[in-house]
Amino acid sequence: MTDDDGTTAAAATGTLGYEQARDELIEVVRRLEAGGTTLEESLALWERGEELAKICRHWLEGARTRLDAALARSQDGDDQG
Repeated sequence: MTDDDGTTAAAATGTLGYEQARDELIEVVRRLEAGGTTLEESLALWERGEELAKICRHWLEGARTRLDAALARSQDGDDQG
């Protein structure tokens, strides 16, 4: 998986897997919705949420690419057989 500047998703995500990023994003949203944080804390949570959403998008785009490739291989095999 690569993003627009050619870096791999692994580099962009560090060591976070999709499920880890998703779970942390859920927690960030929960904290933002609960309120009770300062403006600075809310902004920091929002920024972290944006980073986590980007990580999740990278993983999902990579999964879609792999799925599309597998489906194309399957179609090629069906057409030739």
